[in-house]
Amino acid sequence: MSETKELQDDEREALISIYEGDSAFKQVNSETYQYKYGEEGNKSLLLEICWTENYPNELPSFNLETFYNRNLSRSVKETITSMLQEEGQQWIGCGMTYTLFECLKDKLDELLTDENCNAGDGQQMIIGTTNARLDGENTNSESSDDDVANEGKDGKKEAKREHLTKAQKRKQWDRVDSKGNRQRGWNWVDIIKHLSQTGGKPE
Repeated sequence: MSETKELQDDEREALISIYEGDSAFKQVNSETYQYKYGEEGNKSLLLEICWTENYPNELPSFNLETFYNRNLSRSVKETITSMLQEEGQQWIGCGMTYTLFECLKDKLDELLTDENCNAGDGQQMIIGTTNARLDGENTNSESSDDDVANEGKDGKKEAKREHLTKAQKRKQWDRVDSKGNRQRGWNWVDIIKHLSQTGGKPE
């Protein structure tokens, strides 16, 4: 048995032992491992690490192109890959899969900001319109989106909308569906919350 294979076998046993009972961890095959961060629908991603034939004497490959990551922006994927490669360079010759999984876990919150990761179907529209603006294409769709949000308003109001912050634009999009209609129950009152603030009728 070569030294490389022996190192891989030792690390494989260690990973299975460390992550035993952890539902976020998955061994796809003897050279491929996945770890799921966060909860689906709420700032989450799936990292897949694939060992090469010469691993750990060279970096493994990192896969973020799974369907689970469909709402993750390209810039975030590139940032994560670059960060993992930089971290992995320090561990060449040693088993590094656990270290890389944990390294990403520590940096998850700063990487998955609202601007970079959108999980809901309604929020997926934000990615599409943002990319269109960055690419300078599909300007018609942008103006039609503004028409939906500004029905009956003049051009000055539409121009003013461009000065909204990302957070304000995101808040507006969260209020409507893909057709520009408010979601059912948008104006419902949370009875429990209301009573906890006002108190019930005195007995």
